[in-house]
Amino acid sequence: MHIKIGTRGSKLALWQAYYVEDLLQKGGLETEIVIIETRGDQILDRSLSKIGSKGVFTQELEDQLVSGDIDIAVHSAKDLQSQLDDAFEIIAFTEREKANDVLVSHDTALSLKTGKSFVVGTSSTRRVAVLKHFYPHIKTVDMRGNLQTRLRKLEEGQCDALLLAYAGVHRMEYDDKIAEHLLLDEFTPAVGQGSVAIECAVILSDDKKSTIKRLLNHTLTETCVLTERAFLKRLQGGCSIPVFGMATLHDDQINISGGIISLDGSELIRRTQSGSNAFPHELGTALADELLEAGADRILNDIRGEQNS
Repeated sequence: MHIKIGTRGSKLALWQAYYVEDLLQKGGLETEIVIIETRGDQILDRSLSKIGSKGVFTQELEDQLVSGDIDIAVHSAKDLQSQLDDAFEIIAFTEREKANDVLVSHDTALSLKTGKSFVVGTSSTRRVAVLKHFYPHIKTVDMRGNLQTRLRKLEEGQCDALLLAYAGVHRMEYDDKIAEHLLLDEFTPAVGQGSVAIECAVILSDDKKSTIKRLLNHTLTETCVLTERAFLKRLQGGCSIPVFGMATLHDDQINISGGIISLDGSELIRRTQSGSNAFPHELGTALADELLEAGADRILNDIRGEQNS
């Protein structure tokens, strides 16, 4: 069996593709990596909210899934839109890395908690809003580009620190630049953060689908991320909406904490739900409904109005 693996071309995306390739080859499959540039890789002078969040890092890969030029597309799970078109499905989630956000700097003595004002680079509306809420003394600057590009901008002095996902920093072996591991209670991650998602076209053969899932899927991670994605889908959140959510699994019980924060950080709504691991979609949806009843719908409308103005 020969599997063509589609990926973006950044070093981190390639790390993910080679990781997937290694697991498939250990299972006896032949593999080929196909590098594809996406709109999100091409447009670096505008924030994600300005270029649109739907498919910004996935559209071009999905085009080649449909054409059959690739069999699977490898994504950071947090980059996948909350609702796929009917022509596509996710067949596997790899085991999740530690999901925390981290503060990265050449000055590893920096901390958000000291009260000292400094400039943090990030392209995430969630991270900017959380900083405004918990650490209003911190200044932010929009920082697009792959990890190496952001580190170069840090080196050039465009900011004092970067706010990033631990998973990417660790996979690129930049652990020595981590100044602070941020608390999940404050910086609850984006849905899916830390896991690699495997997408295919629905028309891919069942034999390939089942073999790929058997070799790549981590069941505990899958249950948690499916819960989170159901939560995100109900809220109709995307890359440009500051929604956060993380599920954990203990015994047969899913616990999920999720919420939304206004762009200016002034209002944060968070709720938690627990339930059987047999019903991840229902649990994620229930959490979203609880948030909407608590005022999340108003925050969402305000955000969309501001971003469209």
